[in-house]
Amino acid sequence: MKLSRKSKSAKRKANSEIPEAVGPVEHDDEQLYAFTYEGAEYMTLLTRKFHERKPYSPPNPKLIHAFIPGTIVKVNVKEKAKIKKGEPLLSLKAMKMNNDILSSIDGTIKKVHVKKGDIVVKNQLLVELK
Repeated sequence: MKLSRKSKSAKRKANSEIPEAVGPVEHDDEQLYAFTYEGAEYMTLLTRKFHERKPYSPPNPKLIHAFIPGTIVKVNVKEKAKIKKGEPLLSLKAMKMNNDILSSIDGTIKKVHVKKGDIVVKNQLLVELK
């Protein structure tokens, strides 16, 4: 079975030349994989970008990250302070707007990783909760 560059996947047919147990096969710096979805069998090329992707991990509500790059305008909490859900932790200025970062859970501040005036990047850790 030959795959074109325009179509990265092709449906396997019952009478095809591909054996039942297909392992990874090198193909132009990519690997060819077989899989079954809803009873239909498919072949696809997985790119290097797919192999190097960051694995999924569920979000941890005790770690507060920057959702956008910006500058810390105000820090409302200190370490070991008790906070309630919805309480503002800090203010992040991004794209000419001040964004209040709120607590998603009740807890205690374990560590504040930023201070007023810090420039942060997307997904940078800002605050840890206990």
